[in-house]
Amino acid sequence: MELDPILWDWLSFAVRWLHVIAAVAWIGSSFYFIALDLSLKKHDGLPDGVGGDTWQVHGGGFYHMQKYLVAPAAMPEQLTWFKWESYATWLSGFAMLAVVYYAGAELYLIDTGVMALEPWQAIGLSVLALALGWAVYDGLCRAFVGRDPLAFAILFGFFIALTWGFTLVFSGRGAFVHAGAVIATIMTANVFMIIIPGQKKIVAALLAGGSPDPALGARAKQRSTHNNYLTLPVIFLMLSVHYPLAFATRWNWLIVAFVLVIGVVVRHFFNNLHAGRSKPWWTWAVAAAAFAAIVWLSTYPPHAASDETAAAALDFEAVREIVEVRCALCHAAEPSWEGFATAPRDVRLESDGEIRAHAREIYLQAARSHAMPPGNITDLSAAERRQLAAWFEAGVR
Repeated sequence: MELDPILWDWLSFAVRWLHVIAAVAWIGSSFYFIALDLSLKKHDGLPDGVGGDTWQVHGGGFYHMQKYLVAPAAMPEQLTWFKWESYATWLSGFAMLAVVYYAGAELYLIDTGVMALEPWQAIGLSVLALALGWAVYDGLCRAFVGRDPLAFAILFGFFIALTWGFTLVFSGRGAFVHAGAVIATIMTANVFMIIIPGQKKIVAALLAGGSPDPALGARAKQRSTHNNYLTLPVIFLMLSVHYPLAFATRWNWLIVAFVLVIGVVVRHFFNNLHAGRSKPWWTWAVAAAAFAAIVWLSTYPPHAASDETAAAALDFEAVREIVEVRCALCHAAEPSWEGFATAPRDVRLESDGEIRAHAREIYLQAARSHAMPPGNITDLSAAERRQLAAWFEAGVR
């Protein structure tokens, strides 16, 4: 039996909420431990094997933190493992991918103007991309281990190529979500496949009375550093699906490149700050320039306006007909599109007043970008998009 649209909508909200809660917990602990690691200071008088320590104050108390370069001589009775935040984030994220994008593949994942896929094909490509994304990343890391600048450059190119490939297969929304999902999968796999197993091997060696392999810690540190620099781009990619000028414009894949640059330089600034080194203020200039480039790319006209379109710009009758045929199936008091109990975001486009009241949203979502209709399910043509754009630009604004 098909699930009631109202229950399905609440299920979608529930997995989104769970995903946000888990992500906040993971990002918070990840940022804290990177800051802690960078704040450690080496000095005389430290216990054997300790690479540095630091004092911190929080909640009315003082904390004395020490880090062993490999492991202490004897295992403590209690040991806290930080892994479930990562696992919960990925599991809830995949649940959201299934509930929103797999169940609604025709709306949110497929754009027949990009590639005419069946839902099962789009879902299969999605799952395959998650697995292959990790496999390629892990192979690149192992091939270039110990050469971080080169590794970062190669990984940067890999992520851009991956996003560009997604834009050739999925809708703009689906491409951005999958770029974020692959990076998030890589981050969780770093924890599950590299960091935690390495730590378990260190613990096992200590319990057996042996000496742990220092390479295990070094590899875990490398992957943890990658996770630190990838966090901000992932957050952008997940939030960007609410902003059509990011994901549904012509140069969306290039926008991701600048997002990666912003994430890296911002984290570089804060990592230097936590390490007590000189503050690289230039990073904010780079971030601002990259963001300005994103804004410029998002406003690049998706289609050239024609004289005929401009002449018909103020023909509201034509605009009303476009909206009624292409948009009002969902944006109505009683949507006729299966699966919608109410109009998305309560935006209704059934009367002249409602169309004019939401002119800006129509312009951004359907004229200046291809966010609406989702997956272009109502076949809104390029000429109709130009007419909507010309109508807004000529008079409504």
